[in-house]
Amino acid sequence: METLSIVIVTHNEAARIRRCLESVAWADEIVMVDSLSDDATVAIGSEFTSKIHVRPWPGYASQKNFGIDQATGEWILILDADERVSEALGAEIRALLAGAPAHPVYRVPFKNYLGATWLAHGGLHPDYHPRLFRRGAARYGEREIHETLEFTGSQGKLRGPIEHLTYADLATYLNKVNRYTTLEAEDLAARGFRVRWWHLLKPVPRFFRLYVRKKGFLDGVPGLASAVLLAVYPLLVLAKVVERQHQMTGPEPPARQ
Repeated sequence: METLSIVIVTHNEAARIRRCLESVAWADEIVMVDSLSDDATVAIGSEFTSKIHVRPWPGYASQKNFGIDQATGEWILILDADERVSEALGAEIRALLAGAPAHPVYRVPFKNYLGATWLAHGGLHPDYHPRLFRRGAARYGEREIHETLEFTGSQGKLRGPIEHLTYADLATYLNKVNRYTTLEAEDLAARGFRVRWWHLLKPVPRFFRLYVRKKGFLDGVPGLASAVLLAVYPLLVLAKVVERQHQMTGPEPPARQ
């Protein structure tokens, strides 16, 4: 049976990291890369692994690639602290690695939750991401926001899901949207992206697609909240891009007398 390393990147995840680690306690190795947490994240992690690396935060892609470089298993599974491997996925991975995997990379379906509600509609299921790969077969690209695992060769699909406990409540959801839209706006503004009027029209068709065509309404109030925020997300990014460009090109402050 080929060996498996779990790579997890953390920062102040004491409230969620235990469930994540418990779900992969069966793995051959757990590598945790922590970016200077000031809560109990590292202490909890040390109950499950001795391979904890504490270093400043360089960005999502860079931190995950560092973790990949520390892994010694023949296969690597990337997780975030708000994710956990379902029993079905754990059994499927063990069976896969006990045989002869046909692909160097495998995509895993996600079950995304808002609070206790599984968002089974609204375009959020099945939500496949490449997460399991043979060591050396994949790395994250240079983009630090919405980082993407890059690879060549064939890919397979697994059936067991990663349970993504995305947001404990709406307030947490809003905080994360605010953080991510800020990071994305800073990136676009630095690259000279110009906002055009037609960009402002994106939220309406996006909401219709998620809430009506993809049946987000079947997930009740959480489905409505998800559809609204996912639709408004690009508008928030554009507003922050304009704000930053105005700050960079605005008039000089008056000289002090």
